[in-house]
Amino acid sequence: MLKYSDLKQLLKKHQLRVTDCRLDVLSLFQASEHALTSRFLEHELTAYDRVTLYRTLNSFIESGLLHKIPDDSGMARYGVCDHHCDSEEHRHDHLHFKCDACGHVDCLSSYHVPKVQIPGFLIKEANMILNGLCQSCNS
Repeated sequence: MLKYSDLKQLLKKHQLRVTDCRLDVLSLFQASEHALTSRFLEHELTAYDRVTLYRTLNSFIESGLLHKIPDDSGMARYGVCDHHCDSEEHRHDHLHFKCDACGHVDCLSSYHVPKVQIPGFLIKEANMILNGLCQSCNS
């Protein structure tokens, strides 16, 4: 878990203004092992309204701090980007895993989406979510 001063440095590194909301949101993401939903943030950070939280999430995505994870539930999930992401280079070609029992979504950064080429199509982005039981629920 990062210290308060480290969180401030991370925001500055990504050219974001340091605000209480941004520090609080970033702190929750840094403390979590799983992807988080906006609903979770709203529940945990009641001092901020929904619009402020969405703007914060969008600024984090644009600056390369977070990436949006597609989900079949209709609820957006967000994961922490690797250290190499920024506003210029922001790619996430890794797999995601969603547990059928607990519902957690995890980034599997060591496993990459296979490259696919389809004649006549220009693929700009590929996402892959694996479903099953996580290590905790499977034991």
